[in-house]
Amino acid sequence: MSTTPQANIPRVRSLERIVDAQWFQMFISGVIVLNAIVLGAETYVDPASPGFTVLMRLNDAFYLVFLAELILRLLSYGKRPWNFFRSGWNIFDFIVIGAALVPALRAQAEVLRLLRLARIVRLLRFLPDARVLIATMGKALPSVFSMVVLVILILFIYGMIGVVVFGEALPTEWGNIGSAMMTLFILLTLENFPTYLDQAQAVSPLASVFFLSYVLIAAFVVLNLVLGIVIGAMEEAREEERDRLRKEEKGEHVTVIEMLEEMRKQLVEVEREVRDLGRER
Repeated sequence: MSTTPQANIPRVRSLERIVDAQWFQMFISGVIVLNAIVLGAETYVDPASPGFTVLMRLNDAFYLVFLAELILRLLSYGKRPWNFFRSGWNIFDFIVIGAALVPALRAQAEVLRLLRLARIVRLLRFLPDARVLIATMGKALPSVFSMVVLVILILFIYGMIGVVVFGEALPTEWGNIGSAMMTLFILLTLENFPTYLDQAQAVSPLASVFFLSYVLIAAFVVLNLVLGIVIGAMEEAREEERDRLRKEEKGEHVTVIEMLEEMRKQLVEVEREVRDLGRER
């Protein structure tokens, strides 16, 4: 989930220091964890019991905390609240928390429970490594999609061969292209590989070549290529995370310099006023 570097966006400094403070983020993380515990506890309690009512009240209290946090972060953008939506995480928080205020959704208990469950996902925004993993998945998706097309093509080709060679004798596993591709898909995990191999060897002497070539191409080469794509995307995501942190640190340094410059101007002004008073005397 992409995040625009906040150092480049003007914000209300007093509110920014609160919502970006480590203690504040730790507090919200703790509330998210407690919310998760309460959601899990609900599955053990009878909805008609008083204990369930207590858990629902706790959920309402957690929601008020999340709503207050969302409002504070939105207000921290001052006169330019639209900058709040330049962050993918902010958009996610706005949807998850704000959707509960929609009357049409509040009337649906299942939707509300899913929204409460989605709040737990917000814990990822406070974990740098988790943000890297999410960015890795986003960057790897285009390449992984190409690999999926390749895997489907391999499954189809080997599936058609399997139908021709083994279909008549083993109709359950190889009777048509659908069942054959499903069998090959299961073989990607090498589950029951000896069983399928023994059955096929009893039908055709080509079974060993068929299965070994398939496992070599699909189960090893393709999956290793996928791992390579994911590792490359993770390195790219980590580098972007380091760049983001450097930009934020640079923004903090710029803020300190601006404060020092403002203090210097004020001192010069005070010195000028003192000189003027001395001349008058």
